[in-house]
Amino acid sequence: MWRRRRLVQALSRLPALAARGRPLGPGGGRAYAPPPERKRFYQNVSISQGEGGFEINLDHRKLKTPQAKLFTVPSEALAIAVATEWDSQKDTIKFYTMHLTTLCNTALDNPTQRNKVQLIRAAVKFLETDTLCYRVEEPAALAELQKKEWDPIVTWAEKRYNVAIGSSTSIMGPNIPASTRDTFISHLASYNMWALQGIEYVITQLKSLILSMGLIDRHITVEKAVLLSRLEEEYQIQRWGNVEWAHDYDLCELRARAAAGTLFVHLCSESTTVKHKLLQD
Repeated sequence: MWRRRRLVQALSRLPALAARGRPLGPGGGRAYAPPPERKRFYQNVSISQGEGGFEINLDHRKLKTPQAKLFTVPSEALAIAVATEWDSQKDTIKFYTMHLTTLCNTALDNPTQRNKVQLIRAAVKFLETDTLCYRVEEPAALAELQKKEWDPIVTWAEKRYNVAIGSSTSIMGPNIPASTRDTFISHLASYNMWALQGIEYVITQLKSLILSMGLIDRHITVEKAVLLSRLEEEYQIQRWGNVEWAHDYDLCELRARAAAGTLFVHLCSESTTVKHKLLQD
């Protein structure tokens, strides 16, 4: 039952493959794969303010996107964070470690040509296969662990957004009310296009809209969100053991991506006053 349900979730989340660098077709998620490593070709990294926002300078050259657009971000804080990624590279530039740069490239180039409505609907669609909504009946220890660890987050989300979510042990998952979808659509509409790119990125990492909103709303930490997203895997590891280096690497990578995506959302978000107002209406 557990393996069948995970297969259904995986098939429903093809856009998440893009987060691992595999290109998809139009409307299928982000399409950029990290370029191969290359030798560091610059000495100094700086930022400057241009007409369209803040730019990144590698020595005297302006950073460009994969589509050769000028790399321009909307806030100084985001520019500093991206510049730090480039400055922290050693002799070799490891692009796959530069999550903020990749997210900015995606926001600037929009390789899959999606608009705001499409981004929002893609994010909300994850409710249909949200990890926290799928429960097992056996083994009993795992079922109890899910109830203990996941129920409080689901309850928080239901109260925070005034929605009904629920959970199910059926392979088909819970029946999410249309009103719940509409509420999340309205909430996400208060974010700008850049922030929405980050939100979708976090969701594809955690495989959960509920966990992602808890993380972005600062209700839970990155470490907690990642642990809850991997609850079943961690249970199996505790029971059967693991390949040490592979487990540790995957865990650190997931934390890094979730943290980068959350930071990206915060640095790109519009005033939170707008979001609170939408929730109160």
